[in-house]
Amino acid sequence: MSLTDSSPAQIAKAASAASKRFAILPSQDRNGALTAMHKSLTQAKENILAANARDLELASKAATDGRLSQSVLKRLDLGRPGKWDDMLQGILDVRDLQDPLGKITLRTLLDDGMILERVTCPIGVLLIIFEARPEVIANIAALAIKSGNAAILKGGKESTASFLAISTAISSALTATAVPNASIQLVTTRDVIASLLECDDHIDLVIPRGSNDLVRYVKANTRIPVLGHADGLCSIYIHPDADPRTSVRILVDSKLGYPAACNSVETLLVHQAALTTHLPAIASALLGKGCSLRCDSASKTALEGSLPAEKAALLQDAVDEDYDTEFLSPILAIKAVIPPPRNDSEDLALNLAIAHINSHSSHHTDAILTSSEVVAKRFQASVDSACVFWNTSTRMSDGMRFGFGTE
Repeated sequence: MSLTDSSPAQIAKAASAASKRFAILPSQDRNGALTAMHKSLTQAKENILAANARDLELASKAATDGRLSQSVLKRLDLGRPGKWDDMLQGILDVRDLQDPLGKITLRTLLDDGMILERVTCPIGVLLIIFEARPEVIANIAALAIKSGNAAILKGGKESTASFLAISTAISSALTATAVPNASIQLVTTRDVIASLLECDDHIDLVIPRGSNDLVRYVKANTRIPVLGHADGLCSIYIHPDADPRTSVRILVDSKLGYPAACNSVETLLVHQAALTTHLPAIASALLGKGCSLRCDSASKTALEGSLPAEKAALLQDAVDEDYDTEFLSPILAIKAVIPPPRNDSEDLALNLAIAHINSHSSHHTDAILTSSEVVAKRFQASVDSACVFWNTSTRMSDGMRFGFGTE
């Protein structure tokens, strides 16, 4: 890995040249590089966390002045319990995955002596533009090395000290391995994103990781293919046959496990019949842990009639914008699913919930809580999202939890 202040054209050209050698590197060499990377980061922990503390100090001042959101500030903290250990374990988990390269996924006999094969191979050169989260460097470097892809990394200014400390440790480790130095580059020059996005002759894929504004900007300003998904506006729908205790546990984990994460639930849809049977216990648990609840009139009325007065007083009125908002904080929008009069079938309620999610969610992760396999399967088939869960926290939507080693 190299820290570079070269011109964008030089950076992209160097990565492209390195990718050709990197693509044919044996699996044992790539895995050895990951082992070295893990060891170097472990040894550099004190320096990296000290650098991260400097970033946090500056970011805290920016958040106090209103120049930085609290959600970004939380994502910066590499010292948050479990975050450092998860970053390091992710490197080893990626190392221990099966080699993704050289796998024959299709083999067809076209004619006598003529065989067509489809074989997995690296994409080439990746440009990853990301904001705030310092552990992303280790995640991306590990995945790029395992898959034989060269990567150009450009991080946000909020984590400059952390990025440099992590990159220095990784660079030191990779110098003694077979991985070409220019295969993984951290760009330190400012204001180079626009120029890098023009390097379509050397860069094969752009992956923006950050705000919706960043993803839109990248898509609008490059001819290079873009793989990007910004928002995490996740929803959970409670069907009346859901297990009440399970519902409470799932909602508390989905909303409060890590509110600033993109897989945190932001909207709770509740079937009319579950407003008095399920919602009060969920609301009580969330309010007791400091979560703000923004309710439509039906859900608020149901809760006011069942919660103690001191908790009912904490309920807030929702506005339409709340159901299109990624709060990234301990705030949950609640909406009752009420079929039209004289047509209160569960099928229609399910359709209304599905329609709401498909219209308002960001197609990231959505879930249904129900004891009916038929209802769950219909929900999963109808909701147009990357992950659609049944009786599972939205926080399950994570590369490490899926067994992919890291995000």
